[in-house]
Amino acid sequence: MSSNQLKSESSPYLRQHQDNPVHWQAWGDAAFALAKETGKPILLSIGYAACHWCHVMAHESFEDEATADLMNELYVNIKVDREERPDVDSVYMTALAMMGQQGGWPLTMFLTPDGKPYWGGTYFPPTSRYGHPGFSDVLHAVSSLYHDQREKVEADIEAIINGLGHQAELAQIPPGSGHGLHSLAEIDEAAERALSMVDFQNGGMIGAPKFPQPAFQEMLWRAHLRTDQPDFLEAVMTSLTHMCQGGLYDHLGGGFARYSTDAIWLAPHFEKMLYDNAQLIHLMTLVWQKTKAPLLEIRIRETIDWAARELKLDGGGFAGTLDADSPDAEGHSEEGAFYVWNETEIDSVLGADAALFKEIYDISPHGNWEQTNIVNRLAHLDLSDDETEAKLTACRAKLMQARDNRERPGLDDKILADWNGLMIAALSYASLVFEEPSWRVMAEEAFAFVQTDMSNGARLKHSYCAGVAKDADMLDDYAGMIKAALHLHQATGNPAYLDQALKWTETVNAYFWDDAGAGYYLAPHDANDLIARTRTAFDNATPAGNGVMAENLARLFYLTGTAEYQDKADQLIQAFTAKTPDQGANMSSLLAGFETLVTGLQVVIIADERSGGDLIQSAIDQGNPNLILTRLTPNAELPEAHPAQGKAQIDDQPTAYVCHGQTCGLPQTTAEGLATELAKI
Repeated sequence: MSSNQLKSESSPYLRQHQDNPVHWQAWGDAAFALAKETGKPILLSIGYAACHWCHVMAHESFEDEATADLMNELYVNIKVDREERPDVDSVYMTALAMMGQQGGWPLTMFLTPDGKPYWGGTYFPPTSRYGHPGFSDVLHAVSSLYHDQREKVEADIEAIINGLGHQAELAQIPPGSGHGLHSLAEIDEAAERALSMVDFQNGGMIGAPKFPQPAFQEMLWRAHLRTDQPDFLEAVMTSLTHMCQGGLYDHLGGGFARYSTDAIWLAPHFEKMLYDNAQLIHLMTLVWQKTKAPLLEIRIRETIDWAARELKLDGGGFAGTLDADSPDAEGHSEEGAFYVWNETEIDSVLGADAALFKEIYDISPHGNWEQTNIVNRLAHLDLSDDETEAKLTACRAKLMQARDNRERPGLDDKILADWNGLMIAALSYASLVFEEPSWRVMAEEAFAFVQTDMSNGARLKHSYCAGVAKDADMLDDYAGMIKAALHLHQATGNPAYLDQALKWTETVNAYFWDDAGAGYYLAPHDANDLIARTRTAFDNATPAGNGVMAENLARLFYLTGTAEYQDKADQLIQAFTAKTPDQGANMSSLLAGFETLVTGLQVVIIADERSGGDLIQSAIDQGNPNLILTRLTPNAELPEAHPAQGKAQIDDQPTAYVCHGQTCGLPQTTAEGLATELAKI
């Protein structure tokens, strides 16, 4: 296979490289067999379709004939889409960290023919600059290292492989040992320590770049709900306000970019990711329930509209990403070209209204970013009066219409089970809070797509694109889709969603759980194309699968009364927190799972399908993130171990029961009575 083999791949990222003169191979047995046959080391390049620096390195090196010839001469070259194979990415990103280097994409790793890493880096310029070696120099040096210093290479590899094994180790924590997390006070202490990392002027964490970090923000929000401490409220509201009004947010079309390159949320890396927007919808909904901040509701609605318009695909699933780059007026691919404006363009489109828009949205002749303008409201964080906002809305609509004539950024229409799970859960919850049934319908359609087109019996398939679902499955797929099923069960009362959550939980326990230790691996035990299996509870841009599963298991325990779910949740929480006791801020989703396990608030509403809506809304309106809402028809029964088992309606009226632990309060038949009961919590 001495030619580029990516033409038959379904991944948009891999197809971006199908015409490179590099003889790219897809990850798989054939590529490794070729390396063993030729005796060449492997150059593994991992990236994703919306990655700006991936595009840069591709243009500078992978499209260059001389560089490609050198790569083909010295290496077997493998391209991997990190979104399609996050398990592969996780292994080699962890290995790079063990080499003492900072990670990022594109990830460039050098492997032996059997896949073991011996050197690596990220982006390499074509020639030496800024202290970075040129890529061609790297290719020569690392090839010589492999062929001429094999003993050193083997020693380095052994250390890395041992390190990968140690990184994933977890021990069973004996009950009552004193190790691990045991009280809400410990979570409060972790949140207090996290405040020292917050930029209280601009929001987010101190410094640049700035990422939205919704799981971290939710940890602070939960701390505010528990303690009523104003610093937590200020931290979250400052962060959300600046994100919503800065350049991170697309003020014309909706949706948040992946991160800001500066400390004030002005200049984003312009790619938009499904997972960021899903998590931010959920976070803003939780915060809006208590604050009723008008800005948050506006951004929630606009972001959902954007996702429905630009990411929702035929069949119901959501695409993963929109690219950062698009062609400029001269046809050159430029980062942010689709989104930025010069003053002349604004004047031409808006005419007499241009002055108002330019004042509010920071538009100037010299520009606010690289001689052009990113639309933002950082100088006008507060909303204006209704008349002014109506004028600005009309201006944005005109600019949006004009922008639609530009060449759009590329859409990676790959559908990922884990990211879709996050969006389904967010839409389900927001549909209840804002009483928007169309959002729930979108969630149900996406769920049905994953359930039918991305599953093979009990096993999920991580990615789907161009009519092809790849067989690989990850912990995060099950975690995200179980979360989605539980939120849809809460939003609809349909027991089929709970049944599906239970089936997927059986699968994840059978294939991902570590019986010798505790917690879940990212890859299943039958993943035979990896040199190691990684395991973590640290949240990244997406919440850790172990953290999401902790909350899923806690909710399943309350919904079913089955002690196995409680035990597994407790085991994985204790194991991870015992291993890294001072890293609570990096394990926000795990801490949320612990809080749900300890304080889960059950509300059971017994009513026919056409009634009980006021009771449901009363329960939802409390804004308690640990709410477990069960909706029953009068003739339905709860599991025997459920504390409300055997409870009935009062005088044939819709009736609610609030349960803590194994104790349920008095029946409530009015929304006011239920609200009063919940206010005591």
